Amino acid sequence: MTKQAQKKVRPGELNLKEKLVQVNRTAKVVKGGKRFGFNAIVVVGDGEGHVGYGLGKANEVQDAIAKGTEDAKKNVFKVPVIKGTIPHEVYVKFGAAKILMKPASQGTGLIAGGAVRAVLESAGVRDVLTKSLGSSNPHNVVKATVKGLLSLSDGVEVAARRGKSLKEVFEG
Repeated sequence: MTKQAQKKVRPGELNLKEKLVQVNRTAKVVKGGKRFGFNAIVVVGDGEGHVGYGLGKANEVQDAIAKGTEDAKKNVFKVPVIKGTIPHEVYVKFGAAKILMKPASQGTGLIAGGAVRAVLESAGVRDVLTKSLGSSNPHNVVKATVKGLLSLSDGVEVAARRGKSLKEVFEG
C-alpha cells in the first residue's frame, strides 16, 4: 500500500472549504474565430489537517471551478500538524518547482506565497516558513507542496515503522 493510499480520507465526514488557486484561459483558433476554454486549480481543506487539490477543465469558468472542487474532494488526505506547524523540515521537487518548508515557532505565522499558502492554510498549518524555488507555475507548485505534505511523518508513525516506543525513537 502506498503512502498516499494510507493517508486518504473519506471527504463526506469533513467540513471542507474550497479555495481557488488559479483560473487559466486557453484559446483554440477555429473557422469562426477563437473558442475559449478554462481550467481551474482548487484546494479544499477543513483547517484541521485534511487537504486535497483538484484540476477542473470546462468551457465556462464556473463549471471548471465546480469540476476542480469535485476532483479535490476525491483526493483529500491527512497531514500531520503538530501545535500548528509541520513536524520536520522538507525539501521537495515536482517538475521544475522546488519547495522548502520549515517548521516555525508559535506566533510566526504562515510565511508562504500564492499556491503554497492556499494549500497550507487549507491544511490548517498556522506557523511555517516556506520558500518556493525554481518554477512559479501554480500547477507544479501545488503538486510539489502536496508531495511535501505527503512525505511528512510524525513521531508516532516513525516509532511504529521502526518497531520501537515513542520514547526510544527520540532518546536513542
